Amino acid sequence: MRRFPLDRRQFLLSTGALAMTATTGALAAPFAWTSVAPADVGFAADLPARLDAALAAGKLPNLHGIIVARGGRLVLERYVPGIDESWGQPLGTVDFGPQTLHDLRSVTKSIVCLIYGIALSQGRVPAPDQPLLAQFPEYPDLAADPARQKLTIGHVLTMTMGTDWNEDLPYTSPANSEIAMELAPDRYRFILDRPVMGEPGVRWTYSGGATALLGRLIAKGTGQPLPDFARDALFAPLGIGAFEWVRGIDRVTPSAASGLRLAPRDLARIGQMMLQNGTWDDRPVVPASWLAAVLQDRVGIDDFRRYGYHWYMGAFPVGAGGARRERWIGAAGNGGQRLYVLPGLDLVVAMTFGNYNKPDQWKPPLALLLETILPAVR
Repeated sequence: MRRFPLDRRQFLLSTGALAMTATTGALAAPFAWTSVAPADVGFAADLPARLDAALAAGKLPNLHGIIVARGGRLVLERYVPGIDESWGQPLGTVDFGPQTLHDLRSVTKSIVCLIYGIALSQGRVPAPDQPLLAQFPEYPDLAADPARQKLTIGHVLTMTMGTDWNEDLPYTSPANSEIAMELAPDRYRFILDRPVMGEPGVRWTYSGGATALLGRLIAKGTGQPLPDFARDALFAPLGIGAFEWVRGIDRVTPSAASGLRLAPRDLARIGQMMLQNGTWDDRPVVPASWLAAVLQDRVGIDDFRRYGYHWYMGAFPVGAGGARRERWIGAAGNGGQRLYVLPGLDLVVAMTFGNYNKPDQWKPPLALLLETILPAVR
């Protein structure tokens, strides 16, 4: 998993560039989560007690919220008060509940990909096989570079552009590629003008710049700011009634890479919609053909994870003793924000944590899933 030694948001705050937040609402669709006993949907009856034991043992530090849903019904929902922040701005101790918004950080990237697919179905953004630089005619010098002419939208979606990008450096450093992008006079030229390091489509390199390009194409193609199109095309159809989208250093551009804030229940709605092949209340929201493309195994990350279009995937051990393995697809964000979808189990798990920028921030969400939730599946 990626490590986040320091936070870019702290860097932005230290420079005096306070992030601005756009708050948007949507009308609720006729849906409400129904709670059931774990044993009623194939979980061990003591699932809540297992969570209590993990919390008492200190295995889940700074857990803020957990949603487990199977078959479209809530199996487990828990909130724990804790210290939180929004893009580095302290919020103090928050008494989390079903309606409390929470930073999703890089889970935002995966959701932007779904929004891109909706725009694509409306003919407003280019298809994955289309050349990338042709979509940015404002940079004719870059489009004339033979090496860059190979780049496609698909390479952006898979983060395999083959250009120089490094977010492993501390986020206090302007040498970090995302910080450099934020500080650049023109963020999109900065992304597209990175040195070519290899053939596109070969090597996965984590890049908030790639998602920034998707956000720009959505805004250009739809004629709406990214949060507005997201509200109309995705959130309103899902009945998501409130969200926030944090703006970047220019105080204008919504951060496509990490700016979205949702309540865990609403994050789980997105996972449930994916289980339902892109539909909600029997109406299409994200085209099924796009979901199939998104969830196709396209490039390896490490021994445990693969990547499609802006979504992770792999296989987890399930049941007592991990006797079998189940395919998962997921989204991950700094601090422990996670959305896991296990189609073979009809299972959605959404979780929020407050372990921002800690070297081992990936451990608690994985422990919660692998040591508490999945072993309880029957």
